[in-house]
Formats: sequence, C-alpha cells, structure tokens
Amino acid sequence: MPGALTAQPEARPALASALDTTAETGGAGVPAGSAAVPVADRTLPGRLAATMDAGGTAVQRPELGSLVAAVPADEPERAAAHGARDAVDDEAVRLRSAVKAHDGFFTTFFISPYSRYIARWCARRGLTPNQVTTASLLTALIAAGSAATGTRGGYIAAGLLLLFSFVLDCTDGQLARYSLQYSTMGAWLDATFDRAKEYAYYAGLALGAARGGDDVWALALGAMMLQACRHVIDFSFNEANHDAVANSSPTAALSDRLDSVGWTVWLRRMIVLPIGERWAMIAVLTAVTTPRTVFYALLIGCAFAACYTTAGRLLRSLTRKAERTDRAARALAELADSGPIAQFVSVVGPRLGGSWSAPATALLAGVLMIASALSQPFGSWHTILAAVVYAMLSGMAVSRPLKGALDWLVPPAFRAAEYCTVLVLAARSDVQGALPAAFGLVSAVAYHHYDTVYRIRGGTGAPPQWLVRTIGGHEGRTLVVAVLAAVFTRHAAFTVALTTVAVAVALVVLVESIRFWVSSGAPAVHDEGETA
Repeated sequence: MPGALTAQPEARPALASALDTTAETGGAGVPAGSAAVPVADRTLPGRLAATMDAGGTAVQRPELGSLVAAVPADEPERAAAHGARDAVDDEAVRLRSAVKAHDGFFTTFFISPYSRYIARWCARRGLTPNQVTTASLLTALIAAGSAATGTRGGYIAAGLLLLFSFVLDCTDGQLARYSLQYSTMGAWLDATFDRAKEYAYYAGLALGAARGGDDVWALALGAMMLQACRHVIDFSFNEANHDAVANSSPTAALSDRLDSVGWTVWLRRMIVLPIGERWAMIAVLTAVTTPRTVFYALLIGCAFAACYTTAGRLLRSLTRKAERTDRAARALAELADSGPIAQFVSVVGPRLGGSWSAPATALLAGVLMIASALSQPFGSWHTILAAVVYAMLSGMAVSRPLKGALDWLVPPAFRAAEYCTVLVLAARSDVQGALPAAFGLVSAVAYHHYDTVYRIRGGTGAPPQWLVRTIGGHEGRTLVVAVLAAVFTRHAAFTVALTTVAVAVALVVLVESIRFWVSSGAPAVHDEGETA
C-alpha cells in the first residue's frame, strides 16, 4: 500500500542501493537514470519501490480491493480519503476476506456463500477455529460409522454427514480469518484431520461393503495410495522449484495466459479434483450407489487428475532452464525418507552421473520391486532379494544432490514403490484381515510423509533422523514387509505382524509429531491451500 515497504533478506542489498539512489535524486520522484519513467506514488517508499523495480528486483504490490490506503498531501485529499474510508462496509469486507481468494469450484459456489455466515455465527458465540475443526473430524467419523453399517439408510446418512463435515472444514479456516485467530496448532490440526477424515471414511465404506459380502479393501487402499502419491508429486515439484533461479518456461507462460480466461481457470481447478469436488463426489455416490462404485470413481478421477498435473509438470521441468538451490535439493532428500540402508549405500556406494540418473534409478528400483511382488509366488525369497536390490538402488538414487530437472520424481517413485508393495503382498497373501492391516500400515506411513511435508513447508526442516531410522525409512519398511510375507506365508500371523508394524509406526510417528507441533511454535501449511 502507499507509504509501506518491506524487503525480504535477499532483497535488502537492492533496498540499500535504492536508498542511495533516491537520496541522490532528491524529490524528483523517479529512479536515477530513468527520468522518463513516471512514478504514481511519490512517497519515499513509493520512490524506493520504483527504483528497485527499475533495477530488476521484483516488487509485489498487494491489491487492496475495497479497502482504503492513502497519503494525502493537502486538506481536500484528506477529506476525500476520509470519505472513501467511511464508505467502506467493514463487516462486508471481513466476510469477503474470510473466504480464500483461490479455491475450488464446488467450495466457491456451493459452500462459501453460506459457510462464511456460519463462521461469523461461531465468532459471535466465542467458538474457536480449533473447536470447529474438531467438530468437523467428529462429524466425519460419525459419517464413517454410518457407512460401516452397510445399509442404504446408513449410506445416505454418511453422504449427508460427509458434506456437513466439509462445510465445517471450510468454516474453521473462514472463522480464523474472520476473527484473526491464527495458531500453529490450528493449522496442524486442519491439515492432519483432513487426512484422518478421508482415510476413516474409506475404511467405513470398506467395512460397510464387507457387511454386504463385497470385499473392497484393496480398492480402498488403492484410492488412499493414489491420493497420497498425488500429493507427494505436488509437494516435491513445488519444493524443487519454488525458489529456483530463472524459474520460467513456455508451459508456465501458457498456463498464465489460460488464467486470464475465466472459464479455463474453473475447468482446470475441477480437473485436478481438489478436496471439495472429491468429497462432493464421494458423498453423492455413497448415497446413491455402492462402495465399490465410489472407489472406482475415485480411482478413475484421481488417476486422470494425476496424469494431467504430472504431464504439465514434466513439460515445465523439461522446458525450464532453472538452477535448483541447495535448499531445494535438501528438501527433496528429506522427502525421499531414506532409511539406514539407503543412507549407508549413498555414502559408500557408487555415485551415478548424468542429470537424469536419480529419477531413472528411483523409477527402476520401484518398478523392479513392484514387478517382483506381482510376479513371484507369495512368500518367495526372491521378493526379499528384490527388496534388497530396491534398497541398494534407492541409496544410489540419492547419492548426489537432487538438483536435476526431474529429480522431484524421486520421492513420488519411492512412495509408489513402498505403498504398492504393501498392497500387492497383502492382496496376494489370501489371509483374512491382511488388507485391513495393510490399510492401517499405509495410513501410518502416509501420516509420517505428510508430517514431513508440513515441517519442511513450515521452514523447520524434516523430522529428526532418529525417527526416520527408528521406523526404517521407505526401503527398510519395504524389506520388512517382504520378510514377513516369506516367514508367514499363507498364515494368519501375517495379519498380526502387519498390524504390529502398523501400530508401532503409528505410535512412534504420532507421539513425535504431537510433541513437535505442540512445543515448537512452528508454522504449519495446509497441503491443499492451492487447489490447482
């Protein structure tokens, strides 16, 4: 706004230079050497901003919308500024500001028009965003319980309750913005409860289907895995490129041009199936169809969205001449979740050359592991050998800094390999309860991976190394599951073993995560803050 200027640490040398230049030009109101360039804001911060802009430092000027900010030079201007200020409806501005500027189509047109008023109602009664977030979780858990009944009435109630849970999920953030009640705990709860609600609802649908004689646990686990892998692709790409030098490409320019056409913006936001569209689809299909149909629709929709977003990011990466930073390489290494075996191999093993060697090696490792789990007889010791090879190749993939154009594919490749191996081995075990146990294990591991993302995006770094080593890293857990399959071939103990591993991982990860977010005071970032 006019009269206010702040500079990030990396831009402060440019600010110091602009101060010198502005002092030399006196009251001219234009950058030195650019006398032909007019400056609308002749305040000192305005002239500094113009000087920095002319020198190549990007200056962001936030839109004030209906708010008023002015530096009047005389009494008539002062009177005009007071009049403009008094004409602003503060309550209307607060309500509009409570809604996220960039949200999904369903949320924008079907939820936010009335949820903002629910947020105001909550604020006037002293409710906090955390209380609304907790109410949203409880509502979703009741919805999952309703779905688990396996009756048509239960499915209809589950769909309605899931939609109401999403309304509350939107309300908590709007309440925080309306009443300015921001907190680290609130951001963390909002982010983690979204995952807990969705996974619990998947489990409820699977239990309900089982009551009707239809086993859809494999589909439920597949839908959860696909959603988690979609998110890690988003996270990895953003971390690899958000502070890259020369961060531009023809694909990005085309995307910016499409954003200027209104209908394409909404279409692209719907295609990626953000949380609003996804939950609306789940709720409606639950009420009118079967759990199997719900999961088929989820798998098809999420697969299409994953292909669309990944293709665009591949094109951007291949056409972008960007130099990745050390911070980006460190973030990708932390997202890789390498355990003791991969870390040891990365230090003592061979270092692969070539800009594409890391993603190629990671993808090769994942394909070999999944292919072995699919092709070898269940419980075969060859699967253990494949897991050992997977661990070795995983270490080689992260043996050098991940600064290549496609190195952001490394963490998603590891996630897909680990999750798919657990799913395939549990599905092929032909042991009762193995798939629900695998669902629990992948849920616990996925929470660890989301927690890692929130810490990195909050600027606090990855979880401590002792935690990663304790739960084995992705390659260690994959090896453990392969060994368990060989030891407990077609034996009920396989289910017990998977359940034990799932409970152990969940306890360690949850205790450390809760301790960190409660005590650190670090910020948390919602994974779907940007719907597109």
